[in-house]
Amino acid sequence: MAPVPRTMKAVQIGKTGGVEVLEYKDLPVPSPKENEVLIKNEYAGVNYIDTYFRTGLYPNPKPMILGREGSGAIAALGAAVPKSLRFSVGDQVVYMNTSAYAEYTACPADKVMKIPNGVSLSDACAAFLQGLTALTLVEEIHKVQSGDWVLVLAATGGVGGWLSQILRAKGAKIIGTVGSEEKVAIAKEQGADVVVLDRPGHGDVLKTVKDYTNGEGVAAVFDGVGKVTFERSLDKLSAKNVKVARPTLVNYIYTREEFEHYSNKLWKMMVDEKLTVRIHETYPMEDIARAHTDIESRKTMGKLLLKP
Repeated sequence: MAPVPRTMKAVQIGKTGGVEVLEYKDLPVPSPKENEVLIKNEYAGVNYIDTYFRTGLYPNPKPMILGREGSGAIAALGAAVPKSLRFSVGDQVVYMNTSAYAEYTACPADKVMKIPNGVSLSDACAAFLQGLTALTLVEEIHKVQSGDWVLVLAATGGVGGWLSQILRAKGAKIIGTVGSEEKVAIAKEQGADVVVLDRPGHGDVLKTVKDYTNGEGVAAVFDGVGKVTFERSLDKLSAKNVKVARPTLVNYIYTREEFEHYSNKLWKMMVDEKLTVRIHETYPMEDIARAHTDIESRKTMGKLLLKP
């Protein structure tokens, strides 16, 4: 690889606010600590949570470089990176950690995963956080069986789209909800057997669930919307499946063994099941304000990526 420069381009915020606080600027390239690797980013993922840090909804020390996931190549290794991880300079990797909106990111080695042959850098970045979230929900929260009827709310959303594809691969029967007409076809393409336009004056989600499950309700509701739909979600569950969980991905990939298990399972499903990686747009990093504006509009379909 080329020598690591002293400075890099990055997106930093020094205060909270609207997109005007996003500063595309020159900053020093970080030096990896003993247990870290330095990654030359090829892509960084844009997630709605990034806007929470920008606006101050989630407090965080300032200044800070935004971004929670990225993919690229290892540019340098810290002195104490475990040999068991088998990392080398030049390896193509993906990671979940802070400060991804930058040309270079120093990341704890145990938060980094090699990308296998058959998965591109862009697909790995677009799939990693949301795909792992969906996979752990299906595996840990409710072990979905072939033939189960399940309800996926916001079926074309970031996690919802992955849930639909993974559930389809497991043989589940899926009722998906969407918020606009143009999303109906996409929801079906991603695996929904039945799609309901969940807007006043349109589809009746509860009636649809009862009709398709002979009045019993679904085995599981995967609700990525939250407060607005929570109580309505309970109405659609089968009586024997009333269980409420508010899961967090990090709890299911807490150990290195768990992280590797679910990452490798995701890669295998992407290749073997030919899961679709839907990328809304790849933005030049200097267009970060437009990317944040677009994701806050809630009109995007698919992952938003930054290209440093």
